[in-house]
Amino acid sequence: MNSARWTNAEIRARGWDALVERLGPSGALRFAMQTERGHGEYAGRRHRMLGRLSVDQLLARMRRRPARGQRQRRRPAGVRS
Repeated sequence: MNSARWTNAEIRARGWDALVERLGPSGALRFAMQTERGHGEYAGRRHRMLGRLSVDQLLARMRRRPARGQRQRRRPAGVRS
């Protein structure tokens, strides 16, 4: 088998067939769903959100925040307790 000569479509088809053979149809589908590339512009969004924060700076910010469930919930404007 010389996969170097196969087109991308052939690689995908043969790969899918191999997954179905080894994992079964539902296992192959579950695998494919986990490896899907998705959409959007993650790198750009990450840069806009984090800027030039170093890993240490980001960790320090995370440590200063209260754990989930311990945060005070904000009430919508005009709602009283």
